[in-house]
Amino acid sequence: MKSRYDVLIVGGGMVGSSLACALGGSGLSVAVLERSLPPAFSVDQPHDLRVSALSIASERFLRNIGAWDGIQNRRSCPYRRMKVWESDSRRAATEFDATAIGYDHLGHIAENRVIQLALLDRLRDFDNIDLITPAKTTRIDYSPGATLVELESGEQLVGRLVVAADGGDSLVRQAAGIGVTQWDYDQHALVAGVTTAYPQQDITWQQFTPTGPLAFLPLSGNNASIVWYNTPNEVKRLKALPDEVFMQQLHQTFPEELGHLTELQGRGSFPLRRQHAQSYALEGLALAGDAAHMIHPLAGQGVNIGLLDAAALAEVLLKAHAEGHLLADLHVLKQYEHQRRQHNLLMMQVMDSFYRVFSNDIGPLKLLRNAGLGLAGRLPPARNQVMAFAMGLKGSLPTLAQ
Repeated sequence: MKSRYDVLIVGGGMVGSSLACALGGSGLSVAVLERSLPPAFSVDQPHDLRVSALSIASERFLRNIGAWDGIQNRRSCPYRRMKVWESDSRRAATEFDATAIGYDHLGHIAENRVIQLALLDRLRDFDNIDLITPAKTTRIDYSPGATLVELESGEQLVGRLVVAADGGDSLVRQAAGIGVTQWDYDQHALVAGVTTAYPQQDITWQQFTPTGPLAFLPLSGNNASIVWYNTPNEVKRLKALPDEVFMQQLHQTFPEELGHLTELQGRGSFPLRRQHAQSYALEGLALAGDAAHMIHPLAGQGVNIGLLDAAALAEVLLKAHAEGHLLADLHVLKQYEHQRRQHNLLMMQVMDSFYRVFSNDIGPLKLLRNAGLGLAGRLPPARNQVMAFAMGLKGSLPTLAQ
């Protein structure tokens, strides 16, 4: 292991590891610092609670960096349709079907751990990448072009470019003095893994309610992930219920589309927060993923925009390296920020709009919402445009995600 690297990535989660894989074989010296490795995967294990909906653009990126087979060889679930409604799932709903635009699926639902394990396996294939774990960061001295990162072990590493991929409470971002704008939503997300009477389904759906959406995500086999958005106090109450009572509450609250649940595999919750860094780049430093932005998860776009960050940053760095430019140069890193910041801000604002429009029970507005959902379901051109954007098929995309 060296002590100096061209690129030092703090955080080996999905975003940090995918960035490293994209830089694999480039001739750049890269280190990935990961606090701890995820547990090994076994097909016999129950599905994890934390899952992500990977878009077509994310799938393409993961294919292009050689990690997709590692996901497929473990487990994931493709889905072809997505349905959204509020009061009436038949007459006032919008259903998106991939076949309408010539695709056989909209995306895949995969466990976060499965995605991370596939990426970590892939980055080990590259001689120019060092995976350093366990690596608890204790001190970061930001200095343009020569940032020092000290680990709990006492090791000190210096990166010409340091990438913050260490989450919403990023120590790297704080050490560099980059501020954030943020606020907490008055919602928590309760996530439960369940076994369903239905076999594997090809649809994900979401029903809007005044206290937050009720969502269903299909997993492999007779398994599913359900997400129950509600107030912090109500989520706390639901988590404290005995399993049998909690299952009764699920059947009483969720729509008939859920079907009968035969087993509760586990449940957990997390608070919802919107957060956006005031800058994505300083000289010798770049932010990616949750270190740069946190978004309401109701449309499942958080991991997708994080992976697009990684694809865009890798593209900028590889181009700069090929042309003989310094990776730490602010002009180089601002190209990455220019590509990603406005796209991410737009996605955050769209999610905010959904949250605010549907998080109330005002009569006239409720009628308009339902009329709008029903109308959208009967307007194929508009529906297909929304679907293509969510799949990552529209807009300016990094080459690695095309």
